[in-house]
Amino acid sequence: MLVNTSRRSEAPEIMDNFSMEGEILRDALDKIASINRLLGGNKVTLQGVTTLIKNTGTFSNNTAKEISILDVGCGNGDMLRTLADYAAKNNLKFKLIGIDANNYTIGHAQQLSKNYPNISYVCTDIFNEIEQQSSYDVILCTLTLHHFKDPEILKLMNGFRNQAEMGIVVNDLHRSAIAYYLFLAICFVFRLNKMSKDDGLVSILRGFKMADLQSYSRELDFKKYTVKWKWAFRYQWIIPTSN
Repeated sequence: MLVNTSRRSEAPEIMDNFSMEGEILRDALDKIASINRLLGGNKVTLQGVTTLIKNTGTFSNNTAKEISILDVGCGNGDMLRTLADYAAKNNLKFKLIGIDANNYTIGHAQQLSKNYPNISYVCTDIFNEIEQQSSYDVILCTLTLHHFKDPEILKLMNGFRNQAEMGIVVNDLHRSAIAYYLFLAICFVFRLNKMSKDDGLVSILRGFKMADLQSYSRELDFKKYTVKWKWAFRYQWIIPTSN
């Protein structure tokens, strides 16, 4: 009997325990980042960022202003390091900030990013962050939004809209039976630990269908947005916020 993906699961993930720390968590964070990179997940977010900034003149102007980018639920910081490398290669000025609610995760990300002076990290709850008067050019949410229930997603996305000057890029999982069973194969190939396997399967069941993201967009009254399916079983949801 195939797994049921008709509705988003509300089952908890072990990694949602923000007091968790240690080798098992570190291994899970690094394996998730490696798999995401291998399957092209970082490219989905990077494409979203370039889409938002391509009309600002940044690519052709060496004296362009610094662009601030907030990565929500940054994990081990792999996406931020990818962006920093991209900026260096393309003569762009990125100020990169990662936030995560787990202090151990932030410490691990800081250690891995010690050679990147334009990356900083903050341990905070995202619901506290969206209540602040902070502003960023771009807000990223890569493989993080599925951790929240629908009412929380609406609250977060509305908060991101208020803080993002250029726009928001969401890169998250397609809730699909095919993706579920393919991930079982990935677990075997990459020898994922039990926590990574169990959380990964739950993550897919907490992921999204195209209709979910379109429904959120309508409820939030987003005037401009695009939702595209990307390999490997991802959705790229881009919401420009500039006029």
